[in-house]
Amino acid sequence: MTIWIILIAGLTLGLGFLAGFCYRKYVMDSHRGSLEALGKKILDEARKEAENIRKESRLQAKDQILQMKLDFEKETHDRRQELNQLERRLLQKEEHLEKKGDLLDDRDAELVKKHKSVAQQEEELKGQAARYQQLIAEQNARLEQLAGMTAAQARESLLQSMEREIRVDAARMVKRLEIEARETGDRKAKEIISLAIKRYASDYVAEQTVSVVPLPNEEMKGRIIGREGRNIRALEAATGVDIIIDDTPEAVILSAFNPIRREVARRSLERLISDGRIHPGRIEEIVEKINQEMEVSIREAGEQAAFDSGVHGLHPDLIRLVGKLKFRTSYAQNVMQHSIEVCFLCGIMAAELGLNVKHAKRAGLLHDIGKAVDHEAEGVHALIGADLAKRHGESPKVVHAIAAHHEDVPPESVLAVLVQAADTLSGARPGARREMLETYVKRLEDLEKVALSFSGISKTYAIQAGREIRLIVESEKVNDEEAALLSREVAKKIEQDLTYPGQIKVTVIRETRAVEYAR
Repeated sequence: MTIWIILIAGLTLGLGFLAGFCYRKYVMDSHRGSLEALGKKILDEARKEAENIRKESRLQAKDQILQMKLDFEKETHDRRQELNQLERRLLQKEEHLEKKGDLLDDRDAELVKKHKSVAQQEEELKGQAARYQQLIAEQNARLEQLAGMTAAQARESLLQSMEREIRVDAARMVKRLEIEARETGDRKAKEIISLAIKRYASDYVAEQTVSVVPLPNEEMKGRIIGREGRNIRALEAATGVDIIIDDTPEAVILSAFNPIRREVARRSLERLISDGRIHPGRIEEIVEKINQEMEVSIREAGEQAAFDSGVHGLHPDLIRLVGKLKFRTSYAQNVMQHSIEVCFLCGIMAAELGLNVKHAKRAGLLHDIGKAVDHEAEGVHALIGADLAKRHGESPKVVHAIAAHHEDVPPESVLAVLVQAADTLSGARPGARREMLETYVKRLEDLEKVALSFSGISKTYAIQAGREIRLIVESEKVNDEEAALLSREVAKKIEQDLTYPGQIKVTVIRETRAVEYAR
């Protein structure tokens, strides 16, 4: 039984295995068929697509070839047109050059003809010149016989006539150049000077060689005189000034050439009057104290002047000398104030001209420094001041400008001329200085005398306080051109012979009168 069961089970397993194998083989065969059909279909589609792509590529290639052909033909056509244009231009240029060549050949032929003609004319002219020279010689000989003078004498007469004509022409030219120079130079100089004056303003104090000290009452005069004149003698001996006590009510006059001494005496007398104790011992004590105060005041004045002027680094001795100028006057003009003004004017004009402003202001402030000690040393104040400046370490340019501001030495730099101009501006301004009547009249007389020394002048008039002189000339002796030369010569003569501030205008007046009587 068991064996049968085993056999049946084994048979069943064998049949099941066989049936599974047969089914598997059937399935595999069916799959293979479907796969072959699918592969064939894919291959057919791939062939069709490849064929389509090939056809499209051929069409695109044909289009590109056609487009390239068209582009090439167009470019070839453009190049051909350009070549045609260049060929036409070359032909035109060739024709133009041929025409020019023909013209040049014609001109060469004409020049050859002209050259031959000129040569012939030159030969003819040489012959004519020889004949003319012969005729001129014969004519000159006849003229010498008729005129009664030789050729040398005639030449001399002709040269004299030409010299007169040249002098007239030169006078006209000088007059024209002077007018042009005045129009340009005077305008520019006036602009710079007027600008400098506008930018600086200063106060002036008129000082004289006397000082007046007011008194509280008339009894004070007796106390100042003292018993047997002891007080006034002690005061005069201590201060070195003359004390004048006259009938002037409630006033005492101090007279001295030295302004510092006069100032010491004035302060001392005012201090004694306010103190009330007036005797020789007290006088000496007060004068000594005032002298010390004056030294301090002088130094402070110099430092203030240097500070106001913007000039720094001055030697202490120079600062003291600048302070002493506060008590010095020139034609009633305060010298320190004048120096400050010259300093500012120099600086302004130097700035306008593009020069060194510091050097200009320094030279302007120190230009009159010699006046502080000119009563103690020999020589003119310009050279004294230059020596002082050189001794205290000032630059050579500043020293030269100080020495040359009154032309005691010839000016050699623009700075020296600037200091001269600023000094003249400050001193010559109306109201800046005062002249004595005798000096003023003498200057006018000298001015007219210099003008009358020239021939052809009938009358002279000095006007505008000696700033202008007008000359009336004789019209028969002086013509218009000579009048211009005469004004120039008179101006030069005045510059050489006279000393004056500022400038003097010379005007020559020439008139022609025609007189007739109606009957």
